[in-house]
Amino acid sequence: MKIEVLRNVFEKNDQAAEQNRSRFDRLGVSCINLLGGAGSGKTSLLESLIPRLSSWMRVGVLEGDLATTSDAERIGALGVPVVQLLTDGGCHLNATLVQHGMESLLQSELDLLIIENVGNPICPANFDLGEHLRISVLSVCEGDDKPQKYPLLFKHVGGVLISKCDLLPHVEFDVDQAEADIRTLNPSAKLLRTSARSGAGIADAASWIRSVVERQPDAVPSS
Repeated sequence: MKIEVLRNVFEKNDQAAEQNRSRFDRLGVSCINLLGGAGSGKTSLLESLIPRLSSWMRVGVLEGDLATTSDAERIGALGVPVVQLLTDGGCHLNATLVQHGMESLLQSELDLLIIENVGNPICPANFDLGEHLRISVLSVCEGDDKPQKYPLLFKHVGGVLISKCDLLPHVEFDVDQAEADIRTLNPSAKLLRTSARSGAGIADAASWIRSVVERQPDAVPSS
């Protein structure tokens, strides 16, 4: 019975995800699902990436979190349309919640919708939201063993941004080993070393995202 209930949950989500993706395709909007653990630096990376991306395309953001609107306020200060999605304690976003949240955003003419998922290295990777591309963020503060511990976070993504690389001299993180482990899981993933604080790798990450968006509908699948 529990297996059946779980199956129904995923089936309902997958149906909503396909509806989302069809709508994005119809409107010509590329969608990115940004994944990563709490404190990995997703919002800080967006604060660095969005000004560059906005010079090329029209960007909107859905901010997922358990509570508070602080991240949406940070992104809104960049001058892009943003909607905060609160899960009220839920550990991930689902496609139905995204469906509701994107209604007001898609009234604007967008080229790119970025969904910043809830900070969690496990559950969000299980749920398709209708995105065309998944990007995972791995902070050097989290430990280089994370690809081995949480393989699903890295297995079905188009790219991995290794964040906070300015802190490498101060933490124990073997970046070469982490990248090798990611390559074992996902040989085709784009790997970029970044730092929102120093700006390292941000231009390359923005250019890569732009190239993926411009290749639509041939973007990297989410599963």
